[in-house]
Amino acid sequence: MTDKYQGFVSSPLGKLLVKNLGLPNPVKLDRYTAGDPLVQGTVLVGGKGRLAESLTGLLDLLDITSATAQVDGERYKGLVFDATGLSSTEDLVALQEFFTPLMRSLSTCARVVVLGTPPELTTGSERVAQRALEGFTRSVGKEIGKGGTVQLVYVAEGFEDSVLSTLGFLLSPKSAYVSGQVVRIGAHGESNASGVEDWSRPLAGKVAFVTGASRGIGEEIARVLHRDGATIVGLDVPQAADDLVKVMNELGGDWLTLDITAADAPQRIAHHLKEKHGGVDIVVHNAGVTMDKKLANQTPERFGKVLQINLEAPERITAELLAQKVVNPNGRIIGVASIAGIAGNLGQTSYAASKAGVIGFVDSLTSELSDGITLNAVAPGFIITQLTAAVPFATREVGQRLNAMSQGGLPVDVAETIAWYASPASTAVNGNVVRVCGQMMLGA
Repeated sequence: MTDKYQGFVSSPLGKLLVKNLGLPNPVKLDRYTAGDPLVQGTVLVGGKGRLAESLTGLLDLLDITSATAQVDGERYKGLVFDATGLSSTEDLVALQEFFTPLMRSLSTCARVVVLGTPPELTTGSERVAQRALEGFTRSVGKEIGKGGTVQLVYVAEGFEDSVLSTLGFLLSPKSAYVSGQVVRIGAHGESNASGVEDWSRPLAGKVAFVTGASRGIGEEIARVLHRDGATIVGLDVPQAADDLVKVMNELGGDWLTLDITAADAPQRIAHHLKEKHGGVDIVVHNAGVTMDKKLANQTPERFGKVLQINLEAPERITAELLAQKVVNPNGRIIGVASIAGIAGNLGQTSYAASKAGVIGFVDSLTSELSDGITLNAVAPGFIITQLTAAVPFATREVGQRLNAMSQGGLPVDVAETIAWYASPASTAVNGNVVRVCGQMMLGA
């Protein structure tokens, strides 16, 4: 599952062709390794607003080195700009004044984060200025190059102390394939995030339930959550029992084999989690299928099966776990949507409908949750797996190149995003759908 094109462009001939023909030139992305610091380099902070004075202190808590003034010749691994103080169109010039002198001083795989105020919580000229930040950050994401990422984090007033887990994720290699995204903190009123004693194992003592955990993205989710300290309960269909047991034994976890579309599946899952583990802290609805056909050739059975597995089962399981109070306070429910659910895709009407439904599931249920329980989703783009390796070469190449990073993502990129949602310190991160797509150029 290697990117042969990426290997080619790093060869002498490939470098020559890239230079002369303007071909895509994907950079090998930094990714996190357990034991590494979150940021290997210096993060420069600036701006004016509610967070400006506290940013260096927050980064200190994450053991991230920061600076407040540019030094000639210094190269920076990250930039954080507080734009919460921008309240008019004229104020937006401050973005250019801060970033322009720094754009050529960024290291490879640099991280840029702009902090703003949710426009819907403002009025008049301030609302205009804060909404403008989205166009600015998404454009910078397509300019930054060299494997860099750019994000906008809207922080509601009163939630300034709730940004720690989000800064740690977005400034680190954990967010390697996440760019051009808008994250909202405090949009649904929960501000009491739990503290994290050890940022290398933030999920210590937590129980995580992952569906579709025997291979691919689901297996990687289980591995990353285990790395962060969680006890894993993996679920998959009986046909995948051997692979599931092998993975769970390796992780010291528990397993459950069943068809999540079965009438009694939610009750069996709830009983297992309650009786064997006393409840669950993290629920990841990862299991899913595709049964692609153009709509003219589709059948009710195939169309319905995709909806049952990808959407109806997560709804039913979540409802049962909440009704029986199996999800512990400050718990996390995380869905796996898809770029197809945002932009659509040829021959994927059933799949796209189910994944758009996952986004609707987040929208519909988030405001009803209590006890610090959150609901968020990831929307992967082109992720390199055994399934995508079977895609015809030309289609696969287009899918991998049509993003700001000119490459496909890896299962670990989805898993790291889920681990950020799962953190006890992410209580204020609620109701978000974050794309893990390298900032796709079209459709989203």
